[in-house]
Amino acid sequence: MKAIAISHPGGPEVLQLVERPDPVAGAGECLIRVHAYGINRPDVLQRKGAYPPPAGASDLPGLEVAGEIVSGDAAALAEAGLKVGDAVCALVAGGGYAELCVAPVVQCLPVPAGWRMDEAASLPETFFTVWSNVFERARLQPGESLLVHGGSSGIGVTAIQIAKALGSTVLVTVGSADKAKACLALGADVAITYREQDFVAEVKAATGDRGVDVILDMVAGDYVARNIQCLADDGRAVIIAVQGGVKAEFDAGQVLRRRLTITGSTLRARPVAFKAGIARALRERVWPLLERRVIGPIIYRQLPAADAAAAHALMESGEHVGKIVLTW
Repeated sequence: MKAIAISHPGGPEVLQLVERPDPVAGAGECLIRVHAYGINRPDVLQRKGAYPPPAGASDLPGLEVAGEIVSGDAAALAEAGLKVGDAVCALVAGGGYAELCVAPVVQCLPVPAGWRMDEAASLPETFFTVWSNVFERARLQPGESLLVHGGSSGIGVTAIQIAKALGSTVLVTVGSADKAKACLALGADVAITYREQDFVAEVKAATGDRGVDVILDMVAGDYVARNIQCLADDGRAVIIAVQGGVKAEFDAGQVLRRRLTITGSTLRARPVAFKAGIARALRERVWPLLERRVIGPIIYRQLPAADAAAAHALMESGEHVGKIVLTW
């Protein structure tokens, strides 16, 4: 098969088109002929040598794919209501940048009715991440408010759409006026341009000084202390990336007095059984919204599969709104 490999840690140019032996599905797994794959921030970190794949995972980058099942564990497929030939999208721990990819059957979801493969490839990583962190870990409820840092990212546009569809108020921070307009068009109630506005002051103004119930934070660093100022009593902040650094100083007294929760998680190394639970929840709660197009794919650019280096450069430029997808 053709695949995109990381020749050595470095810039986008280290991504090289190679030939690899076809992978073989094991127990509980299926083999997917990949039509499209999505680009995500962890792929960039892996390329730089800062985010190695978990034990047992492919050394090839790529956390989400869409394609058709070509073989697999017959019993596992039957239990999941899937079969050879079905169109699926899947969350994987690695190996997505290839013509063939092995995935745990329980991490596969049917391509929503009427969706193209490139659209489906934009779903798994961000939808699994947002559901796990916003709705399970942070327990966002209908009628509550959510602040999303990086509202125009793949994670951000997913969080906006799901939270709004399930009855929450959504505030976002973004880097430009154009990105603010894009987020508002997707349903965000308030968009704050952090380069021009103090997001703490803007959140307090927008919420009548109450603060928000949940924050989804990809920055960390000095944002942690500012997040605490943005939270309502009993509020929950979830850190899913540390683009602003791993160290933070904050007022622990506020955490105690106002019963705040500061938590975080990463998804890639979690057990298959954990991810299976997320997949079941998505299929029950979110897939009907996708099939009715209540929420949809936000694809900024689609490129040929071999142009992974250009896709990584585009992601690092920060100009994108939504997902970058590549197709074979």
